[in-house]
Amino acid sequence: MGCDQAPDLQLNLNVRGLKPSATVAINERSDRLRQEGRRVFKLGLGQSPFPVPAPVVEELRRHAPQKDYLPVRGLPQLRDTVARHHCRTFGFSSSAEDVLIGPGSKELMFLLQLVYYGDLVIPTPSWVSYAPQARIIGRQVRMLATHAENGWRLGADQLDQLCRTDPSRPRIVVLNYPSNPTGATYSLEDLTALAKVARKYRLILVSDEIYGKLHHEGKHCSIVPLYPEGTIFSGGLSKWCGAGGWRLGLFVFPQCLRWLLEAMAAVASETFTSTCAPVQFAAVRAFQEGPEIEVYLHGARRILRSLGQQLTARLRDAGARVVRPQGGFYLFPDFGAHAEELRGRGIATSAMLCERLLEETGVAILPGEEFGRPPEELTARLAYVNFDGARALEAVQDLPGEATVNERFLQAYCGASLEAVDRLCEWIHGG
Repeated sequence: MGCDQAPDLQLNLNVRGLKPSATVAINERSDRLRQEGRRVFKLGLGQSPFPVPAPVVEELRRHAPQKDYLPVRGLPQLRDTVARHHCRTFGFSSSAEDVLIGPGSKELMFLLQLVYYGDLVIPTPSWVSYAPQARIIGRQVRMLATHAENGWRLGADQLDQLCRTDPSRPRIVVLNYPSNPTGATYSLEDLTALAKVARKYRLILVSDEIYGKLHHEGKHCSIVPLYPEGTIFSGGLSKWCGAGGWRLGLFVFPQCLRWLLEAMAAVASETFTSTCAPVQFAAVRAFQEGPEIEVYLHGARRILRSLGQQLTARLRDAGARVVRPQGGFYLFPDFGAHAEELRGRGIATSAMLCERLLEETGVAILPGEEFGRPPEELTARLAYVNFDGARALEAVQDLPGEATVNERFLQAYCGASLEAVDRLCEWIHGG
């Protein structure tokens, strides 16, 4: 291409104007500001604050010499371990042949949309990459707006109303719970109703349960056993195991969708070839679980539950509408009650709100617009992960029994998150 040619003319139409992922962009921008000497509270990227459990790290160390390409579908031992974990969790048979391992569930989601010809149905607010992936591939995206009044959950009636307009149209419906960005999840009753609609229209469901093990009460409920014939389970190591940078994700398919797994594996053989070998060996230990990992998860849940509740209370005191998180490490406050005051300060959209907040306070959060909400809706996602998770996890083990993780503990070990939200609340009020 000559230098005098406009580069966008050479781009595929589906990627023209495509921006970098919002979560990646805010993280890199926060790092640049820190390098310039600014104090920045990194509440943008949803990266687990906790270390990888020690037994899993030890397995990675032990298998570091593993250098060969592994099978494209994944290490057989890992696939078998994941299948056994699936059986224990959901109470029905699953085999290694139903499991596909990839370099992050994000990549697997992309491959699924590439090989399956159908619309992508996404409840909003939703994770930032579902819709852009569909647009890159050229799939139609149907957004179904949820609302704070119903806990940001997709209703079965909503889904039925969409599907009945064209009952035989192929569709993939993504359910992410506990949710990124809201922290909300579904009850058994909710999931039963959604499963009924999915079965009626023979939908493919992607049940993104990457935060399932971080349900704050340890009582995560899944749609998998309610609609096993049409549900693809999506999981990985990044959130519950603190291993985002290891890039290991997995899909577990029902046997009747084996053809879809095989199609994805064929494309994977021409793209990523195989997932990092030492990480796959370490992941075997992660999915075997055991007492050490249960202690780790119990401590992480206690901290996240108490911190989420404390931050929710502070935001509500500042006039924000916030659904209390039930899992994961996100909040999705709505500052609409301050819309008039904010307009007086030249702030009319969620993007403007977050930009000014970062510039004036150093608090980095993401606008609701990035999660599929209307630009003028003054919502934002806050990832309360900017604390030393290793230090907090060690300290919580010293608390007796089920002793409450109180404000004093949070101030000592998660103080940066508290300070960030206090700064945000003061700024919202014009401070």
